Amino acid sequence: MPWVVDTCLLIDIADADVRYGAASSRLLASRQAQGLVISPVSYVELAPAFHGMAAAQNHFLEHLGVDWMEGWTWPDTRHAFDAWTLHIKERRRRQPDKRPIADILIGAFALRFRGLLTRNVRDFQKLFPSLRIENPE
Repeated sequence: MPWVVDTCLLIDIADADVRYGAASSRLLASRQAQGLVISPVSYVELAPAFHGMAAAQNHFLEHLGVDWMEGWTWPDTRHAFDAWTLHIKERRRRQPDKRPIADILIGAFALRFRGLLTRNVRDFQKLFPSLRIENPE
């Protein structure tokens, strides 16, 4: 069962980020044998890093051993529905900083896999307490 890779780790690597790039790369390399996959949402979020050039983006993902062809399912939608409902209820109570629809969709997708690799652990833990999460640090 593969790990879902959050967009932020891929951008760290693509941009050779001084602070996070090496750690993100090491985490992906350490989980590559178990399989790596991204959600359709991450595929779309990653497009600006490659100036909308799908061939370049696909080459990058292939080089990392990341599957970008996994489809969205109805259970993914239900998990996202539940998490979005919870988020909006919380927002109405305290007004959080952002509307994390991308995080909700990525987390819902990750529930049917081994877990999620991300730097944004706290954001996902609040939305998906049962989701196994690992970070590069």
